[in-house]
Amino acid sequence: MREIELLAPAKDYATAVAAIDWGADAVYIGGAKFGARHAAGNSIEDIARVVEYAHQYGARVHATINTLLFDDELAEAERQARELIGVGVDALIVQDMALRRMNLPVEMHASTQMCNMSVEQAKFLEGSGFSRIILERGLSLEQIREISSATSAEVECFVHGAICVGYSGRCFLSRSMSPRSGNRGECSQACRLAYDLLDGDDNQIIKGKHLLSVKDLNLSSEIGSLIDAGVSSFKIEGRLKDVSYIKNIVGHYRRAVDQALEQRPDCRRSSAGETVMDIVPNPAKSFMRGESKYMLLFKGAGVASFDTPKSVGEFIGRVASVGESSFTLNCDHTLATGDGICFGRHGTNINGVEGRIIRPNRMDDIMVGIDIYRNFDRIFNLDLEKSSTRRVISTRGVVTISPTGVTLRYVDSQGLEAEVVREGNFEESRNREKMVETIHTQLAKSGGTIFRVDEITIEGEPLFIPSSMLADMRREALEQLRERRVVTVPEHRIIADNESVKYPSTTLTKLENVTNKLAEEFYRAHGVTEIEQGIDISGDTQDAVVLRSGYCIRREIGECLKKGSRLQAPLRIERGGRSFLLEFDCQRCEMLVIDSDI
Repeated sequence: MREIELLAPAKDYATAVAAIDWGADAVYIGGAKFGARHAAGNSIEDIARVVEYAHQYGARVHATINTLLFDDELAEAERQARELIGVGVDALIVQDMALRRMNLPVEMHASTQMCNMSVEQAKFLEGSGFSRIILERGLSLEQIREISSATSAEVECFVHGAICVGYSGRCFLSRSMSPRSGNRGECSQACRLAYDLLDGDDNQIIKGKHLLSVKDLNLSSEIGSLIDAGVSSFKIEGRLKDVSYIKNIVGHYRRAVDQALEQRPDCRRSSAGETVMDIVPNPAKSFMRGESKYMLLFKGAGVASFDTPKSVGEFIGRVASVGESSFTLNCDHTLATGDGICFGRHGTNINGVEGRIIRPNRMDDIMVGIDIYRNFDRIFNLDLEKSSTRRVISTRGVVTISPTGVTLRYVDSQGLEAEVVREGNFEESRNREKMVETIHTQLAKSGGTIFRVDEITIEGEPLFIPSSMLADMRREALEQLRERRVVTVPEHRIIADNESVKYPSTTLTKLENVTNKLAEEFYRAHGVTEIEQGIDISGDTQDAVVLRSGYCIRREIGECLKKGSRLQAPLRIERGGRSFLLEFDCQRCEMLVIDSDI
């Protein structure tokens, strides 16, 4: 039976709890340092709390140590890794191969920052001890299928959220423009900035557009296809997102994954419990830069977000007329006071609504004919905040009664059980039917626990048992069952490195991120003979490919070289005096951004 995992981001303990409550089978979270989201660090104590909460449901906790390490950081990184293992994390997500040389007793997942996009890479990672491979976001369904069929390692892919336009771990655009490196957890998001596009004759083709900014990913309609292609873990991006975002997006994907599992009897979810939602999740209500399936089904235009790198939201209508302090929409709508709206590159809040007449906080740049989008739905977010959605584990109780004792046993949906006993002298009840009702009522309660008691069976005669005793037995038994669940650790796949497995190449360039002595030892043990110092050590990006991508500006603007282009080569993008040469590998259908003024 294949286990399918919904994997959610967690900025901190509160978002981890929200993710699990709303249906995540696992969360990924950063420790104090060395995570690819520098602003999402957590203490070891908080991660221990996350582990306990997750393990109640059989959910897993994956800790991120997925930045490149320098030699003077190796000891601290190992110390942090061992502390995380000590509090029970189920896996480490890593980019730097130094961690493979530390003999860590933990399941290892190969971060997408390793640029995992080939069968050869997948086979090597499996052989060198990685139990899971996290794929590059820009792969097609067919590429995913090929990789999955070539390895017995688990395959994880991103299904929702921001897309790194450059291949993960091979993007140095931020580093070329500042000291901040994406490989060190401090990406400046240079790809979200506005650039000019110029041709080989210095003609300005496009001015001040976000030429490298792409829409966010939404593959919720493709979960079934991805399961069939071999994916076992579906990852939501967003370790800096707030609780409302996590609730809404995780809830949406919980429903999508469950629907796919209903059609696939050979698959099941990897954790226990049922999330009972009291609202319908809607990803259009949360932060999103538009949405696309990116490269999953085909490479085509329409994935860029040239006008803004910010959240656009849902289309509401068009401005029909403009007054001094209000505007009128051309259609009925659901906007309300307190909502946030955007139009072009601008946005504001709504102060009042009267039919189709909208009174915004400011009128700047609102004109007839512009499209209005809602990027903050106040009422929906209030509903999320007030939601009583909870995750429960189905449980049945059996109470056995005799004149000398009462035994209460609860058994959950996974067969775990807890039992409490009370000895004494129990006499016949004066009202048998009422006693039966009291037993069912008291023992079926679950209060604020993680359990839902669906059935109570009475064995023996319903002798008189004080209601308070039944309540105490119930509380004690359910707490024992919870504790039993916490210490029942999910299965781990801890695999040793096999040095007989050779790396697909005998050379590593500065683009392949070797930044410490242990990583160099690792690669040399796997047959690599020539290793250049990684860019994050040297800082030298001159004439280097600082971004490589399946995304292509030419394709996006209708100037694909395969179809014939009017633009004079070479093309380049510019911003603030910085110029980057664009090259196009049409055989691979890729675009290269080079730190060169030509």
